[in-house]
Amino acid sequence: MLGKPAVYALLALILVVPIAADAETVYVTDVLQLGIHRAQNTSDRPFENVVSGTSLAVLERVPNYARVRTPDGQEGWVRSAFLVADKPAKTRVAELEAELDAVRTALRERETALLVAEEAAARVSREMEASGNSAEAIQDTLGRLKAENVAYEAQLDRYRHSLPSAWAATAMVLALIGGFIGGWWTLDYKIRQRHGGFRIY
Repeated sequence: MLGKPAVYALLALILVVPIAADAETVYVTDVLQLGIHRAQNTSDRPFENVVSGTSLAVLERVPNYARVRTPDGQEGWVRSAFLVADKPAKTRVAELEAELDAVRTALRERETALLVAEEAAARVSREMEASGNSAEAIQDTLGRLKAENVAYEAQLDRYRHSLPSAWAATAMVLALIGGFIGGWWTLDYKIRQRHGGFRIY
């Protein structure tokens, strides 16, 4: 069993030896600036100042002070009274405002994309409607041409075995002329044969 001097020595050792912390994350509380010092009791001039909301990694703690590391890797001592485990309200408000701005930006982009999509859909709808009208017009023209072709074929069937009157008259005249010329030539040929090749009229 330890005597009183040993107990007092043990208590003093516990109070003097710094309590190591496993990189606990804390934030600078709602003060304008917090100085980071080389000296453990912060009695020297700070070599760096951090503002409220800055995230610091706690490397070790002693009563009233903490050794911290800044986001850029600087290490030093600060008063632990100005460190809090939760983000200060000012920092949370700033982050929420940044998130709100991002949401508003994304919403505007989505609205713009929706407007572009609606315009594209309307354009495609108009093109499809115009294409449908053109197809209907083509079908109407094709139907009319088919009907006219049927009518022409029927008319051709009616006159297929008949000749026009002008053609018939011309053929008759040509036949008469041909008959007259043929008859004259035959008569002349027989007369010449009868008279020794001489033509007698």
